[in-house]
Amino acid sequence: MLRILLLLLLTAGLPVQAAFKCEADLQYGLVVNKRHIRVIQDTRTLYQINQANQLIVGGHWIELNESQLEPLRELAEGLHYAVPKIILLATEGVDLAIGAVDHVYVGLVGSDHESYERLQKALWRVNQKVKTKFIRASDNYYIGPRSLENVDEFMDPELEEEIEQALSTSVGGILSAIGGLASEGDTSMEKRMEELSARLENVGAEIERRIGPKANSLRKKAEWFCDEIKRLDRVEELLRDTVPELKPYDLIVTGTPPASK
Repeated sequence: MLRILLLLLLTAGLPVQAAFKCEADLQYGLVVNKRHIRVIQDTRTLYQINQANQLIVGGHWIELNESQLEPLRELAEGLHYAVPKIILLATEGVDLAIGAVDHVYVGLVGSDHESYERLQKALWRVNQKVKTKFIRASDNYYIGPRSLENVDEFMDPELEEEIEQALSTSVGGILSAIGGLASEGDTSMEKRMEELSARLENVGAEIERRIGPKANSLRKKAEWFCDEIKRLDRVEELLRDTVPELKPYDLIVTGTPPASK
């Protein structure tokens, strides 16, 4: 979806920034609320931090000294701050991308085109898939494992093919619509291509006006949170070095992620 959106924006003549990729991710699920933080694998809690000062690993309370409590508090406070905002950022980002694809499609082809309903269903599935990885339920915030690094992973091949097919169908619709503006004897191919170019420019300008500022704002937030997650990874490594019971559990990974456990 994001690759398709980028292609459409380039075609429309919008200034598009270089792709942003955050080389940081979670190896396990993470649940955060005001009372505690839980690191989970499937449905099992690997460890839990209560009130930023109590650690339970595998169901056993771990007594910590002050030098161990310091990184525990820093990690807990950082996750309490970052996780709710990352979930909001993810949902805003996918809503913005889906809205942009929809707007481009309607602007070029119209909502009456035969493939529009198929596109809508595909985009709805993308939205639902993202929202099963980034969840807010009451005061609980959940991020699933392998959720941060590459949003394209939410697109399974079948779904991506659906969207590509819908959008490629629209190309024929665009040309047909432009070709129908006049009969063969009344206009040239050059005139038709000028009409197509004008329509693309109009859609591009409208997309830039509507989503450009918000997209730039979301990108800046994403870059900030990426740096924050990398900082928390360093804090987590210090904690794992000082608390042997946490050594097997590397929640935050940065750089090239290791093989899935």
